[in-house]
Amino acid sequence: MTRTDRRLVLATGNPGKAREIAALLAPAGVTIVSQADFGIASADETGATFIENAILKARHAAEGSGLPAIADDSGLVVDALGGEPGIRSARYAGDGGDAANIRKLLDALDGVPTERRSARFVCIAVLLNHPADPLPLVCEGRWEGAIAAAPRGERGFGYDPVFIPRGQVHSAAELDPEEKNRLSHRGGAFGQLLGLLRSEASLAPPSGGGGP
Repeated sequence: MTRTDRRLVLATGNPGKAREIAALLAPAGVTIVSQADFGIASADETGATFIENAILKARHAAEGSGLPAIADDSGLVVDALGGEPGIRSARYAGDGGDAANIRKLLDALDGVPTERRSARFVCIAVLLNHPADPLPLVCEGRWEGAIAAAPRGERGFGYDPVFIPRGQVHSAAELDPEEKNRLSHRGGAFGQLLGLLRSEASLAPPSGGGGP
């Protein structure tokens, strides 16, 4: 990329996530283009970890667009459930969407006392300068908290209505968007990526050479 061509394709079809990421990266002065603008379908998330899935999605978007690609893989890790829903967070209840995922989560935690409902959101964000980039930039954010007994709040998306961040009395869905971005796992991961995007080294195009 050059200083005048700072377009990045974002590998997501989730509009809520896209809004958050665009806001988080706005200070870098880059133009974020959705993979949907290129007609790119979602990648198959066949990885066993958050980082594997993030790289798969970024590579898929870079191949389809010809642009450097940003992707993230994130999810909710609940201690009492052995780490579930984890990498299956978005599809925990199949194709039923956020409400169905929350219902399944609360059913799984039925009878679990407050002190054992600890959980965290995890986000892995990656940047690939091109599909074969051997050194993807990898950033990680975590947001500690606990699972509420019932949904609260209308903001956010996903499991936000039942996630109570550590040190907060409100759910993630009750926080102002600016406050959520400051505290959240996604804010942490993309805050790191923002710093890298401001570096000329992270935006340099591939040299076209093989090795030293």
